Amino acid sequence: MVYWLKFKRIMNEQNYANHARYVRGFHFLLGSLLIIGIICSFVNVWVQWSANKEIFSAVLMTLLFICGLQLFWYSRQFAIKAQDRAIRAEENLRYFILTSKPLDRKITMAQIIALRFAPDEEFLELVDRTVNENLSPVEIKKAIRNWKADHHRA
Repeated sequence: MVYWLKFKRIMNEQNYANHARYVRGFHFLLGSLLIIGIICSFVNVWVQWSANKEIFSAVLMTLLFICGLQLFWYSRQFAIKAQDRAIRAEENLRYFILTSKPLDRKITMAQIIALRFAPDEEFLELVDRTVNENLSPVEIKKAIRNWKADHHRA
């Protein structure tokens, strides 16, 4: 129980330096295993080909690793795209509630994603600065004084 409370306290203290999220088992372990597997499968195809042996199973294994690598990549991309759409809707609604106007169409998706970390007190000022100065997402995140944590991202 003490560990959970400590973990929760640390997670509430999200800021620019620690807001990126990596799931070790997915990003590092599975990603590494797939890369090692695809390299080994290509080596296996080469060895089988050089030895004039049947390469059907070696090619099939390589194709399976290629499929696994694509599944790894696209499963992440699809989740991020769905999350981006939700963030755009949420931030547009938040801006509309605060101003009775929709967000400026000049603001890019990456800028909207960065603006989600701004609390309401800083949000409108940052939106104006973003439109007028074309702030990059990194500049937006660094300009936030009181970081609003987002623990529900994909």
